[in-house]
Amino acid sequence: MSARDDRPRPAPAPAPEARCTVTVCRGCCCGVAGKIPRLDHEAQLAELRTALADLATVRRSECLDACEQANVIVVQPSAEGRRAGGRPAWLGLVNDRDAAADIADWIAAGGPGLAEPPAVLDLYAFRPPRRVRAELERR
Repeated sequence: MSARDDRPRPAPAPAPEARCTVTVCRGCCCGVAGKIPRLDHEAQLAELRTALADLATVRRSECLDACEQANVIVVQPSAEGRRAGGRPAWLGLVNDRDAAADIADWIAAGGPGLAEPPAVLDLYAFRPPRRVRAELERR
């Protein structure tokens, strides 16, 4: 006779289509110590991946062609967030650990379309050229 296991089980991670996607630029300017020497770029990416492991897909990208905004992070809504009106959020000058933590907190709350971003992220928001936005949407 086997004993019934009554231990609480963690909720399963959302399916990839139900997750936000976080694109971290690591191209010609973003992620380069020569341009932003005071930031450990690989640690920033690793911290995002760890904080969002069960919540979002985090991917590294080559140049997103918004070099004047280095480091650039784009938060794309989940399918549910997009149905609720969420659109990709382009965040630039993400050059400190607190900003990455604020991004992770927002995604944990639901991300674009499902939760308001922390007010501090307004300082990082920018609108890239239409051509650049369209290219990321195709990826």
